[in-house]
Amino acid sequence: MTILTARVPEELAGMRLDQCLAEVFPDYSRSKLQTWIKAGRVLVDGEVMKGREKLDGGEEIELDAEAERVIEYAAQEIPLDIKYEDESLLIVNKPAGLVVHPAVGNWDGTLVNALLNHAPQLETLPRAGIVHRIDKDTSGLLMVAKTLQAHNSLVEQLQERSIHREYLALVKGWMTAGGTVNAPIGRHPVDRKRNAVRRDGKEAITHYRLEQRFKRHTLIRCKLETGRTHQIRVHMAHINYPLVGDPVYGGRFQMPADCGPALAEALRNFKRQALHAAKLGLEHPETGDYCEWEQALPDDMAKLIELLAENELDQA
Repeated sequence: MTILTARVPEELAGMRLDQCLAEVFPDYSRSKLQTWIKAGRVLVDGEVMKGREKLDGGEEIELDAEAERVIEYAAQEIPLDIKYEDESLLIVNKPAGLVVHPAVGNWDGTLVNALLNHAPQLETLPRAGIVHRIDKDTSGLLMVAKTLQAHNSLVEQLQERSIHREYLALVKGWMTAGGTVNAPIGRHPVDRKRNAVRRDGKEAITHYRLEQRFKRHTLIRCKLETGRTHQIRVHMAHINYPLVGDPVYGGRFQMPADCGPALAEALRNFKRQALHAAKLGLEHPETGDYCEWEQALPDDMAKLIELLAENELDQA
């Protein structure tokens, strides 16, 4: 038996218990959550409630979750760049091009397959202990829980927005200053594979500041307050500074003026969004100590930035 706890976010006030659980504990299926509600394994402020009852926001939820084999994917010997590991926590530097979780079109060769090979006990955890994702073509730091208790702690920290996450992004355009994008994100009304800023979307907040400016590009550091799918990519495109190389939100490729041949070739061949999860900070799920990790830019982004700087000198 493992007790998972969470506080109902205020923005979910008025939502039914069963619907709220699906939001708060997304690693479990709706049918499983319904079964646990009916079995009295879900307590709200210490009391059993029916799934259709509505919540006020702020309640304390206790979920008596079963430890069961929830992962059906094969363990595969795939190299992992492990930055930190102990009995309850794993921090991985994910390379661009590696899918995090198996799905249609990528049933193997993913980070989950690699994790199951490295730590077979992760098969008893939702999503093999992965509590947040980064896109296939985004590189950088990702946290993995190795126990249900650690999973519960990390999920709660994400809900409380106390996880510190910073990304480095190379965007098109010359930014004059940093700022904050506070714009809700939801599914694109036409293309369901994309997200978009829309009034009825979920709250999404991205803070950004300038790191380095070039003639027609800017390297920025983004801090996430929320963690919506494609959040930085959507927000930067929304304010007309799309990420270099972004195949979904970057718009049609246009070669900037005054590009030297080396930079022109590098920009033309950069086929992923220029986005890297550079810093990750959290409260350790066992000790309670604040821990922080940083990861330098991968070679492809570092080389592109180097060429941008060299091009500035050549044009001076």
